[in-house]
Amino acid sequence: MKVSDYVLRRLREWEVDHVFAYAGDGINGLLAAWGRADDHPRFVQSRHEEMSAFQAVGYAKFSGKAGVCAATSGPGAIHLLNGLYDAKLDHVPVVALVGQTNRSAMGGSYQQEIDLQNLYKDVASDFCETAMVPEQLPNLIDRAFRTAYARRTVTAVIIPADVQELDYSPPTHAFKMVPSSMGIGQYAPVPADADVERAAEVLNAGEKVAVLIGQGARGARAEVEELADVLGAGVAKALLGKDVLPDDLPYVTGAIGLLGTRPSYELMQDCDTLLMIGSSFPYTQFMPELDQARGVQIDIDPHMIGMRYPFEVNLVGDAAETLRRLLPHLKRKKKRSWREKIEKDVARWWEVMQRRAAVDADPINPEYVVHALDGRLPDDAIVTADSGSAANWYARHLRMRGRMRGSLSGTLATMGPGVPYAIGAKFAHPERPAIALVGDGAMQMNGMMEMVTAAKYWQGWSDPRLIVAVLNNRDLNQVTWEMRAMSGAPQFEESQAIPDLPYAEIAQRIGLEGVRVEKPEQVEAAWDRALTADRPFVIDFRTDPAVPPIPPHAELDQIEAAAFAVLKGDSDRASVVKQGFKAKVQEMLPGTRHRGDRPGAGADDSTGK
Repeated sequence: MKVSDYVLRRLREWEVDHVFAYAGDGINGLLAAWGRADDHPRFVQSRHEEMSAFQAVGYAKFSGKAGVCAATSGPGAIHLLNGLYDAKLDHVPVVALVGQTNRSAMGGSYQQEIDLQNLYKDVASDFCETAMVPEQLPNLIDRAFRTAYARRTVTAVIIPADVQELDYSPPTHAFKMVPSSMGIGQYAPVPADADVERAAEVLNAGEKVAVLIGQGARGARAEVEELADVLGAGVAKALLGKDVLPDDLPYVTGAIGLLGTRPSYELMQDCDTLLMIGSSFPYTQFMPELDQARGVQIDIDPHMIGMRYPFEVNLVGDAAETLRRLLPHLKRKKKRSWREKIEKDVARWWEVMQRRAAVDADPINPEYVVHALDGRLPDDAIVTADSGSAANWYARHLRMRGRMRGSLSGTLATMGPGVPYAIGAKFAHPERPAIALVGDGAMQMNGMMEMVTAAKYWQGWSDPRLIVAVLNNRDLNQVTWEMRAMSGAPQFEESQAIPDLPYAEIAQRIGLEGVRVEKPEQVEAAWDRALTADRPFVIDFRTDPAVPPIPPHAELDQIEAAAFAVLKGDSDRASVVKQGFKAKVQEMLPGTRHRGDRPGAGADDSTGK
């Protein structure tokens, strides 16, 4: 048995079914071993190593198992980095197997020789080791997996090309040998009883409780629902926690932050108590004022506890187990006016979303595209979104329900993972449909080529549906609007305008299905056709770049709420939100400033109007 044979055997013992990879001579020994092992675990070939890493992240996010990727030395190892950082920042277990030049060439400025220990010391800071002799394996592989699972992070094992070809010999019962064993037991840390009681005191004292959940609450759905009922609380969701609670619960306010909803913003503005569970949501400005609310945080990672807000009680522990200990100490809120307000705000929000989707655009409103998908999503769908304006519509218009799952690049917010995430999801759950919402920039960056990967593998999926919806507006739209809103700058054509490609036609040329949609009346039929297709499907939606992804807290939303309140006869609410109307409009409109900030800016300034 060669070292390379042993590596694959150890992966199988860790129940690894797929390795997302790309070939190169730095891993020739492993490739030969794959041939001897009848492709078990399965070698999944992407079109680029970065895509292999993204596919491993998507697989890990949707399977709950560690994702594994592999790449050759030098450029292959470098290409993995962006996807590995995506895993690290989103706390996803991923193990990277990386080739290296022969040991005899190290330090000799040899071809494709990169100092991988230094290159990977940040992204794989919890565990990154190089195998110099066969006896180091299995310990390196076992520790890589245990560390990835226990710390929900990236680990790396670097294997020089000549080591892969050596005969395998296990560690012996001898000095300076490190034997190893398989597996990692299940565990759920919990906080001390005294801390739980202190947290209960804070939550019981509050009259307007807001809950913010992230992906760390995924295993605590029942407990969060019970807590929200007892406390009469509203529940907002960090974007990575979008699929933790279904959106058809009337007190779930949806996403929070730049891509969030108005009910979530108002929940945080008006609460007197905040409970954050399993989230490291970074944008403090969307949380209550620092002296407004008493706070409790629950997180399994002591390294991430106590951040973002001056929490009064910090509970380090597994979300579900901690909540089970907390719930018996909580007292049911008798007054339900806070909950009733939240539910009214949520109902109003979804009415506003429906009206926004109905607004005419040239040629198609992107909000309508995603809103039309909302009611058509199968209850077991897996939805991915790419970074950019597509993420706004994913966050605000899609309602998670049933067994639906969804994710995107949360913390790194990198372009490009939408399609490879969906491919990784299909290898994790080949029996479930996957839908990717991507901008045309991300599709051109790498999504189109990963449709080649889908074309290679789709016939092995029991449910062949992988739908890629391209929001084709010929513009790098999110950055364009950020320039306008944050820099007061118009669109810079040279950086923002991108070519118009026939995405659906390209999909057809490689054996897939596709359709181009240029009119609003074609949108629903396109979704229906894609959702009944017998193979992967690309929908090229020609959308309007002038539809702005305005943050929900912007005063425009308040103005819209006022107008809607008037239509509904809610005059009290209308008068409240109209206060400061003129000044707020000046602050809100992209590219404008207060009168007097610019020479010649006066009452008749056209931009001010």
